[in-house]
Amino acid sequence: MSHDAAWVETRELMEHVIKPEQKSEPLSGFTGGTEWMVDASGCDRSALVDLQLVRSICDRVVADLGLSVVGDPVCHVFPGPGGVTALYLLSESHLACHTYPEHAFATFNLYCCRRRPAWPWRDELTRCLGSRDVVVRELHRDVRTEAMEAIR
Repeated sequence: MSHDAAWVETRELMEHVIKPEQKSEPLSGFTGGTEWMVDASGCDRSALVDLQLVRSICDRVVADLGLSVVGDPVCHVFPGPGGVTALYLLSESHLACHTYPEHAFATFNLYCCRRRPAWPWRDELTRCLGSRDVVVRELHRDVRTEAMEAIR
């Protein structure tokens, strides 16, 4: 099958999937969880290469929200002007952080399959990383009843 034919077939299949703009009710009693996507701009560049600081932020998120880490976090410090990447596998899903000191920028992504309160991202990243601007996007993920009925 050619690439173009595969794309057409994929697009046709996607037409049968519920579109994001369509409204439907989540399955009763089940939630797909919440995902927080956090962008911190105007950070202190030296903070963004400090692995211990980044880990302490991630550790605090985990502790404050009562999350459970599976195994050891995987962390990497990139050479030269590079930043830090930290990935925590959680029984509730995952927490990831990527820093870009050359752009004074950090990203955090927390996905929890169980309900959790919001964490004070703006206050904490301003305090710990010196962020001048923090954008927090919160996405609630749900299984839609129409999709479940389509596979029954």
